[in-house]
Amino acid sequence: MSSDKDQVRQVLGIMASEVRYTQFLKYFLESAEQQYFVGYRVRYYIFTDKPEEIPLVKLGNERYLTVIKVPSSNRWQEITLRRMEKVEKLIESLLANEADYVFSLDVDTKFYGHWGAESLGRLVGAIHPGYYKTSRNQFPYERRPESHAFIPLEEGDYYYGGAVIGGLVKDVLQLAKTCRKQLEADAAKSIEAVWQEESHLNKYFIYNKPSKLLSPEYLWQDLKAKTKEVKVIRFSQVIKNYAAVRPNP
Repeated sequence: MSSDKDQVRQVLGIMASEVRYTQFLKYFLESAEQQYFVGYRVRYYIFTDKPEEIPLVKLGNERYLTVIKVPSSNRWQEITLRRMEKVEKLIESLLANEADYVFSLDVDTKFYGHWGAESLGRLVGAIHPGYYKTSRNQFPYERRPESHAFIPLEEGDYYYGGAVIGGLVKDVLQLAKTCRKQLEADAAKSIEAVWQEESHLNKYFIYNKPSKLLSPEYLWQDLKAKTKEVKVIRFSQVIKNYAAVRPNP
């Protein structure tokens, strides 16, 4: 009889669409090899405009890396706005028959603790570390009714971080496709949601609840001190100079 591990063709998708973010890849990949689904089959998909700058990192058995070249952008907002489109195209072109699960993770992050099968679910979201103790009316939801990401004051439960999205391939595809269509509808009206694709993600999760909700353990920020509620940090955004890594303010 095969084990659960044998049934999971685990795939990790990573977004690194802007050249200056490749500086974070070495630490991301090295820490992932130590902590992320160790013992599972994993393929990293790196999106970048400078494939020649991808660092060489020794990968373990049944761990692979695929680099996908994407166009450069003069606006960091454009990079995040196109994330859902990239996820959708990746799944439709490569993952539909290759993987059971996919995670889209920001690359300017580092693994500090075990991340394994406990994080799997049909649709996986993570609570944003900046708002897990904030009241709903203070969430930075998109509040303009003309945007497809609009969330009324009386709606919502958590504020979800866009740096961690995952789940079964078919469910992540539905999420990405829906958000991509709404982003395009906004763009046709010259509207850009306050937090780009993260705003549309939060709207999607209101009506399509994640079956697995990850605590801020799985999405922390190195600049934040540990708290009494969050005792273990598994995955965290590294400290960086945004002026140096983003092509525009």
